[in-house]
Amino acid sequence: MLFRSLLLLSAVPALAQWDDSLLKPFVMDHRAAASSPADVSFLLDAPAGKHGFILVQNGHLVRGDGKRIRFWGVHLTDWSRGSVMLPPKQDAPMWAAILARFGVNCVRLHFLDLASPRGIIDSSRNDSRAFDPQQLNRLDFLVAELKKRGIYVDLNLNVGRSYKAGDGITDFDKIRWGKGLVLFDPRLIELQKEYARQILTHFNPYTKSEYRNEPAVAIVEILNENGLYLGFRAPTPYYDEELTRIYHDWLRRRNLPILPRLQGGEVASAPRERVVTEMAFYMEMESNFYQDMAAFLRNDLGVKAPITGTADHSHSSSSYPMLTSLSKLDIVDGHVYWQHPGSKVMNTPMVDDPLNSTVVQLSRTAFAGKPYTVSETNHPFPNDYAAEGIPIIAAYGGFQDWDAIFLYTFEPKRDPAWKPYVGDPFDISLDPVRMTQMATGALTFLRGDVSSARRTIERTYSKDQVLDSRRLRASGQPYFTPGFPPALPLIHGSRIKSLDGPPTAKFDVPDSTPIVSDTNELGWRKGLVTIDSDRTQSLVGFIKVNATRNLSADIKTPFAALTLTSLDSNPIQRSGRLLLSAASRAANTGMTWNDARDRVTNQGGPPTLIEPVTGSITLRNLQRAKAVSATALDGAGRPIGDPIQARKSRGGWTLPLGTPITTWYVIAVQR
Repeated sequence: MLFRSLLLLSAVPALAQWDDSLLKPFVMDHRAAASSPADVSFLLDAPAGKHGFILVQNGHLVRGDGKRIRFWGVHLTDWSRGSVMLPPKQDAPMWAAILARFGVNCVRLHFLDLASPRGIIDSSRNDSRAFDPQQLNRLDFLVAELKKRGIYVDLNLNVGRSYKAGDGITDFDKIRWGKGLVLFDPRLIELQKEYARQILTHFNPYTKSEYRNEPAVAIVEILNENGLYLGFRAPTPYYDEELTRIYHDWLRRRNLPILPRLQGGEVASAPRERVVTEMAFYMEMESNFYQDMAAFLRNDLGVKAPITGTADHSHSSSSYPMLTSLSKLDIVDGHVYWQHPGSKVMNTPMVDDPLNSTVVQLSRTAFAGKPYTVSETNHPFPNDYAAEGIPIIAAYGGFQDWDAIFLYTFEPKRDPAWKPYVGDPFDISLDPVRMTQMATGALTFLRGDVSSARRTIERTYSKDQVLDSRRLRASGQPYFTPGFPPALPLIHGSRIKSLDGPPTAKFDVPDSTPIVSDTNELGWRKGLVTIDSDRTQSLVGFIKVNATRNLSADIKTPFAALTLTSLDSNPIQRSGRLLLSAASRAANTGMTWNDARDRVTNQGGPPTLIEPVTGSITLRNLQRAKAVSATALDGAGRPIGDPIQARKSRGGWTLPLGTPITTWYVIAVQR
């Protein structure tokens, strides 16, 4: 059926032709969402940590009782106006309940090391070495409320800390977050350990445990998006000279000639021996840092949660030198965005570019025998095609058997009367497309609705390949492995077996369209992704007329994402309750694009708008169905109007889409 449904697609347009007059108001209203028929909190096993600490077994994350666990998560941040990272205590239960209803079972506590009133660092002092009592209390209460509902936390240590005169840091006012510097400067490392001790030994009065002894802490991260690299230039001469001194000491111990460090453009033309020598130095520096920090956390502080170092976060170059140190820790992690706001190309559909998709990019980092987490990903706003992101990452994340996926980011709004619109490119909290898709994504990923790959390709790299990979051309993205077919992760599982073994073998995959997974549940051809499993089925892209085994669609909207998933444990054909996400594009009122429609000229304001998906779907092969109806939901997850009765025909049960205005429906099947 998968092959047939994909072949139904005729020639695909490169881009949709949008009619902005079709945009209609549809807003998220979290504070009104006391209950919802789309509540998927049953996926969570509350309280978090009740089975003991998260462990690593057989290359995956498991609960304390040995049962496999996956995490479907968000961050809590506050970059847009009116948002708050740590909500006031009166709001914490509400936000925890909201996240649970959408199936979020882990929150990445990110940027906690910002100064108050944003983070927990006391901003009234002349240093960054103490916590703000009120902010710390908010954190403690929030963690307790999350834990009650079965939501774990991923605790980040060094993310956005800035420094003051009292910290004893040279050039404290010029280094901002100290990217790169925190891996080698002794004083910065000393302060990192001090911070880690303070937060991890802090006793939470609401959970009655220190964070190092808290089973609801699923992961501890040492750094966020940090590293050293060829051509690294420190922000001030002091740190540049310090790193050069360390490098020269390293060369002397190896009886190697003393050379200056390479700067910027020198890397491309430098002799190989000079390049690989300096690369080996950086690799050893990073490895020593992470091993020292991990030993401090595990042995000195007694941290019980799995530890990860930092993410593979820069896909414009090879990650393998950095991964040699990161892969020695408990978890390997990756970050990728489709068309980050800083990208040169913007507002094009990922379904048109499978070989550069977030799935392929992220798949390069996973290691055999190690849990793999994706702690940041998103289709940032505005993007007319953002509806494709969540259903694709949830499905292929399951196929690749990843352990966690976190959307960056969710920004709680401080003011109950806050006007609903998307005020930050990454914030999904008030996005009526990405937010409602979180529920279907949770069902797909947490339940394991998409089967893991039947075959996993494990590749090895020699030491020379690792060292040389940093100078490979950008055209080698994202794998930077000559001869490795980028379509492979869409067909089989993909893992690194070794970075110190034989050279990478040549792998052949069929050059065919569509690109079909070896489970036959996933297919990708330019313009359309089809997901066809027992409990979750999706059509994502330029749908027109297409079908899976239980979902047939005749869609007028040029680009859309339809996901039909069972709300009980049964496959779709036998399920009594189904959740349907029908999403196209979201915008703000008054938002305008340039003539090329690749940059916005006005971000707009409230209320948020959607283009409703119009046309019809037909539910096919429903066993013993006597009647089928759909209830449209509003932005609080409440029913809108009367149920829509499906029309019975020889092909199945047909439901019209588009009225009322919505992005999601609950479908009831009577038997």
